[in-house]
Amino acid sequence: MRVIMTGCCRSMGLAFVFFTLVCAGGVRSQTPRHTFALGDSAFLLDGRPFAIISGEMHFARIPREYWRDRLKMARAMGLNTVATYVFWNYHEPEKGKFRFEGNADLAAFVRTAAEEGLWVLLRPSPYACAEWEFGGYPWWLQNEDGVRVRGKDPHYLDLVRRYFAELGRQVAPLQITHGGNIIMVQLENEYGSYDQDKEYLAINEQILRDSGFDVDLYTCDGPTQVPKGYLPGVLPAINGSDDVAEVKRLVFAYHDGKGPCFIAEWYPAWFDSWGEAHSVVPAAQYTAKLDAVLEAGFSINMYMVHGGTTRDFMNGANGDATHPYSPQISSYDYDAPIDEAGNPTPKFTAFRGVIARHVPAGDSLPPVPSRKVARLIPPIALRECGSFFDNLPPPVTGDRPMTFEKLGQGYGFVLYRTILAGPQTGTLTIDHVRDFAQVFVNGKRMGILDRRLGKESVDLEIPAGSDTLDILVENLGRINYGPFLNDNHKGITERVLFAGKELHGWSMFGFPCTDFARWRFQQEGKANGPVVRRGVIRLNDTADTYLDMRSWGKGFVIINGHNLGRYWNIGPQQTIYVPGPWLRRGNNEVLVSDVLGDTQKRLKTLDHPVLGELLNTTIRGH
Repeated sequence: MRVIMTGCCRSMGLAFVFFTLVCAGGVRSQTPRHTFALGDSAFLLDGRPFAIISGEMHFARIPREYWRDRLKMARAMGLNTVATYVFWNYHEPEKGKFRFEGNADLAAFVRTAAEEGLWVLLRPSPYACAEWEFGGYPWWLQNEDGVRVRGKDPHYLDLVRRYFAELGRQVAPLQITHGGNIIMVQLENEYGSYDQDKEYLAINEQILRDSGFDVDLYTCDGPTQVPKGYLPGVLPAINGSDDVAEVKRLVFAYHDGKGPCFIAEWYPAWFDSWGEAHSVVPAAQYTAKLDAVLEAGFSINMYMVHGGTTRDFMNGANGDATHPYSPQISSYDYDAPIDEAGNPTPKFTAFRGVIARHVPAGDSLPPVPSRKVARLIPPIALRECGSFFDNLPPPVTGDRPMTFEKLGQGYGFVLYRTILAGPQTGTLTIDHVRDFAQVFVNGKRMGILDRRLGKESVDLEIPAGSDTLDILVENLGRINYGPFLNDNHKGITERVLFAGKELHGWSMFGFPCTDFARWRFQQEGKANGPVVRRGVIRLNDTADTYLDMRSWGKGFVIINGHNLGRYWNIGPQQTIYVPGPWLRRGNNEVLVSDVLGDTQKRLKTLDHPVLGELLNTTIRGH
């Protein structure tokens, strides 16, 4: 999701329509129960004018155990539809190995939405943006010879076709044309911000059709990007504008002088990045605008109604020719109407009040579910410690450093090691660091390099003898938006220089950090550089809670096998949300990766999030 912010119809007589969707086994039926079509001035549900009142939530960012909870809350706010991106890298993490089970069971999410009385807008474009790693593209695409994403490269398109064929098998039967609740499917995603190749868009349209998607399609672009991003014959939806006149003008101009008018991404909030201020937007700035859109009979999708959490290492990053690299935080709370833990906020109440004014006489909104109360749990003692340096896997060797991708690794860390002869002094320069590196000489940290800050060099004094130079590089998230999608390799991407001379002869150790079953821990072991700490806590009951990371440095947390996301003391995020269903009665294993080697050995909790505290000594402003 991203547009450049700039600054169909009058009332249809029925701006909001409730519906009942028969779900008892119904969404698998091949017999349509309802019809959905594009009228000249409005969407038509069963032949009657219908305004989509939708909110975005991404099933991949919500624990499956909480899908129904979040959908109920969205319905209670007055929504009749939810929109969700489908991230390619979430479903094909390794080439040819598809995953549609557990939290990746998209069909189950769609069916659950139907059971809660919600239509679905499916956004399956191979490119999603969404502050998600690589914009949703699988990291391994960069190992495919010559492949360039978002273009007509034949090999790229073949991989897209294969993915969409599998996606169609999963959810094409859930379209409204087959008795399900998917009413529209998005074509590509904000393509006008990237290019203007209509042939490429037409190829994507055909791929969707060949994969079994036969409902109406739509594109979405910011106001200034519509001319490049629309495809003739496909409904052009508008992102980032709630100006009724502007939206109508754009839709009519690029859709043969007719509607319906659809605001596909409406932003009553925004996302956060590491080292930058937490975004908070008062609801009062948007209630009148929402009211005007609904009064005009337009359809709308608010981005986000519920953000959730970007877990594992799946956060994306910004970066282009004029702006520095800026990775996003793990919390995707987004200052949304429904917060990260699924509870209603004042924004929820304000928007619900607006929607309620557009409910037909005699209808009413569903009751608001009760809030879930987060609880404190006792401090967790992390009595075991295992150093990265003491858990080196078998190395890959080479004359020059290799990227994560060439090493067959998508995420996590790579340790680059070579031997220097001392004594000597000089500047160590890396071309280039992607994205965060710590430099060690004989196990002692000598400096930190940070792509966000453009810092790629450090002065070193090498003692006499044979000395070990280690560079531990962390992938902080591939760029998800802009012109650099095809330049997204991680690690050391070119070469390392010391005192002006290139260093050769490297051993490279990969740490994908997906499995710690064989990690060697020591009781009360002394920290030796970056470490993973382990503890076990026994619980008699479970509930949502928040890990308080304010006294820690940088790393990630895994509880009972669930990677909950990153923490970093620069902020603004200082807590990590723990979903109650991922805790269990009895013993719970807790792993805390602490790459800065801090000495913390106890992990505390809070009953509320802390998402707006910056460490002023290291932040970079907007």
